[in-house]
Amino acid sequence: MGVTIVTVSRPEITAAVTRGAARLLAEMRYAPLAEVTLPNGRRADLMALSPRGQIVIVEVKSGLEDYRVDRKWHEYMPYCDSFAFAVAPEFPREILPEQPGLIVCDGFGGAVLREAPVVSLAGARRKALIIAFGRLAALRAAGVAATELEG
Repeated sequence: MGVTIVTVSRPEITAAVTRGAARLLAEMRYAPLAEVTLPNGRRADLMALSPRGQIVIVEVKSGLEDYRVDRKWHEYMPYCDSFAFAVAPEFPREILPEQPGLIVCDGFGGAVLREAPVVSLAGARRKALIIAFGRLAALRAAGVAATELEG
């Protein structure tokens, strides 16, 4: 009997890690939204709101090449209290910077390997982001194709 090798495409890895990270965030009592365009035009893979109103952004990296070509993650920082990378179990984690949080996920869930440092948003920005987050979630729940937070 031969060995069957299954290859998984980058979009499939991204989808699985995103789904697992969203499930983990929900287990941690955060309300996650995927594919959120921020006021600066960048798109967060996941943005989540805690029960206390803290905002976390999670950047999903499907593999080494995805990480190497995308160095925009610093541009998410002004729009969250904490930031983390989410990667698949086989991702070479030693190449990631030590500062952000680190989540390892598959399609069913995940684990926080490194807590994300918290840098609190200014009150006015937090309020604007929470209102925009709520509106975006409501529009999506109503079946309206929405991805952008209002500036």
